[in-house]
Amino acid sequence: MSHRFHPTTLREYDIRGIVGETLGEVDAHAIGRSFATLVRRGGGTRVAVGYDGRESSPALEKALIRGLNESGVDVTRVGLGPTPMLYFAEAELEVDGGIMITGSHNPAHYNGFKMVMFGNAFFGEDIKRLGAMAAEGDWEDGEGTVGEADVMDMYVDRLLRNFDGAAFRIAWDAGNGAAGPVVEKLTARLPGEHHLLYTDVDSRFPNHHPDPTEEKNLEDLKAAVAGKGLDFGIAFDGDGDRIGAVDGEGRVVWGDQLLSILAEPVLQDVDGATIIADVKASQALFDRVAELGGQPLMWKTGHSLIKSKMKETGSPLAGEMSGHIFFAHDYYGFDDALYAAVRLIRAVTHLGGSLTALRSAMPDMVNTPEMRFQVDESRKFPVVEEVLERLEGNGAEVNRTDGARVTTDDGWWLLRASNTQDVLVARAEARTREGLDRLVAQIDEQLALSGLQRGPQAAH
Repeated sequence: MSHRFHPTTLREYDIRGIVGETLGEVDAHAIGRSFATLVRRGGGTRVAVGYDGRESSPALEKALIRGLNESGVDVTRVGLGPTPMLYFAEAELEVDGGIMITGSHNPAHYNGFKMVMFGNAFFGEDIKRLGAMAAEGDWEDGEGTVGEADVMDMYVDRLLRNFDGAAFRIAWDAGNGAAGPVVEKLTARLPGEHHLLYTDVDSRFPNHHPDPTEEKNLEDLKAAVAGKGLDFGIAFDGDGDRIGAVDGEGRVVWGDQLLSILAEPVLQDVDGATIIADVKASQALFDRVAELGGQPLMWKTGHSLIKSKMKETGSPLAGEMSGHIFFAHDYYGFDDALYAAVRLIRAVTHLGGSLTALRSAMPDMVNTPEMRFQVDESRKFPVVEEVLERLEGNGAEVNRTDGARVTTDDGWWLLRASNTQDVLVARAEARTREGLDRLVAQIDEQLALSGLQRGPQAAH
């Protein structure tokens, strides 16, 4: 017996697809067989399984568990919850791996699988190997058991350990995603006044799409903060591993800005520590980390890549523009938006008590949002290489960490190939609007030289 996955579902960081079209129960079963085989061959015997609030998740969970059991691995079900709760279970329970069934922030008809094994991120070559094993039917046989562990209260206890934050008035928007029940339990135990939006789990996402990196999805949060005169607001994506925030004036506090706030107390405790951010982050963040005595490190975009780099460098804190925040300082090192929210409350407390004031003190930069445009899969990496060769041939200041990040007197611009989709991603940041226009013109020029054209985009 063997199984071939749809070629679009095996991605760099996870497995993800459209339910009923590119992903289904037979795929879940095959994932279970291959993953369990790898666990057994590594000396393991037990895997934790969790799932998000999507309509397709329970059926995929059932098929996944059947596959895990048929390859001789025992399963501990942790039930419905956010992805970081599954990561927590993998770290704290006596298991050798974990699989989260989640479509993250994708539309409701998507679903997927995020995996960890023996305490490490499972991505890239691991996922390719899993697919190759399924295609060959290279599976162990056996019989496994199924048990359950109610970890949500344990998880909330862990989120609140060492909490020393003040009592703020905060709005919380769970976006009808899987973080909702944890948000309810967490805020019931936090000091202050808490106003909850959309904490009921609803796979249709009836109020807004659960992606806090798109400003349009923060409108209800902004309205709650403004209408009630609250201190700030916090939002989560569909599976609770990415955070968004607005200050008391309704201004978005973007992922790199949150990281600059969160870094300060960490660097007070761990002098000279390495703080990692992805290539899409503002230069203002890297400058701020250096100013605080830390070692800023620019790294590749992708939660699995960041986690691996943290282990390699011993970094206590890392983050991405997309809202993934990773704390190894007093925590496990995985991306957990609920824990990041708790640490944000603590950081604001220790840095003067006002997120609005912290946001106002940041340098004013003019930047584009993340600009994404379709390109043929076979061209996306070659185009970036062509751009790099032209720029380096002209003596430009280029960072090759992840695509081309080009620094000029105006600021910087980035062009990189997505690891998960057939798109190129661009971003630019300058000190003035005129400078930004010049940077975007450079992106357009380079694309045109490679026979491509960028669609219309707005700046923020």
